[in-house]
Amino acid sequence: MRALVFDEYFSRKFAKNGSFGSNGFIRIINLVLFLHRGPILKFHLHIPTILLDSFKEVDQWTLVLSRKGVTELVLTNSGRHYQLSFMFSCLELTNLHLRNCFFNPPLEFEGFLHLKKLYLKDIVFRDNLCGTHINFPQLNKLFWRTCMDSYNFNIKATKLQGLKIASIKDSVPVERINLVSMLSNLPKIEVLSIDGESLEDVIEENMPKWLPYPVKSLKCLNLQDMKLRELCQLHGVLCLLPNSSNVESLWMELWRLQIVEMTVVKGSRMEILFIRLLLAHSLSLKKFTITPCGACGVDMSKDVMQFPRA
Repeated sequence: MRALVFDEYFSRKFAKNGSFGSNGFIRIINLVLFLHRGPILKFHLHIPTILLDSFKEVDQWTLVLSRKGVTELVLTNSGRHYQLSFMFSCLELTNLHLRNCFFNPPLEFEGFLHLKKLYLKDIVFRDNLCGTHINFPQLNKLFWRTCMDSYNFNIKATKLQGLKIASIKDSVPVERINLVSMLSNLPKIEVLSIDGESLEDVIEENMPKWLPYPVKSLKCLNLQDMKLRELCQLHGVLCLLPNSSNVESLWMELWRLQIVEMTVVKGSRMEILFIRLLLAHSLSLKKFTITPCGACGVDMSKDVMQFPRA
């Protein structure tokens, strides 16, 4: 047996049987883990809210895993943030899934050299990471959701092809968020998925500074939960499109969009494309008003009238 799974289902079932408690939960995992012989390649652990006063037991478990060649680690924490420690000794990892943790590697940590998939949710990146590049030479997919202090997280991932960002929580100035640095250091990025709230948080009024050059490798752009009545989100979309000239697939999810009014429209290619996208994907659209600027109105109206409607 090379896989041990103590997930949320296990926790619920354990509690239902009347045996739930920190001592009982810890005792069972200790028995299974410390009596196990041979490698453990896959380990899933859900930490219940009432489990621990401290996380010393989790530290001991990850230390054991680091010596057993674990390659897939899923650690979800439902209580207060857990300070990751011996996880950074699990150097054979290829798949890592973390939730509700402090990410604070030791100074001597050079990165996960074999990691291919990284899922981060509700992660807080500590200050000592600022300016430090963490090496992920084999990383292919990165999922990033509701993480805080993201400006402290710099990665070097030259093989990354898929990046998904959702609901970044940052109260720092936009210039300190290093998403632009991440994109500029991802020469093979092909798929970028970002939601409207994250786009708004990252961009605000500094879009030209955020993405001043094209991302040439990008082929698929996925824009989720867009609220184009928010000026920053609209600004972000209009700046992302011309900076993604090689995109072959553009998917937009527009959240209950009902009324659109565009004024001073000059009939540029990007404006026409944007209008076409709105008409094709806005299922709830009731009213669309376009006010052209200058003499472009007649020709533009002919094109717009032929566009497909959702």
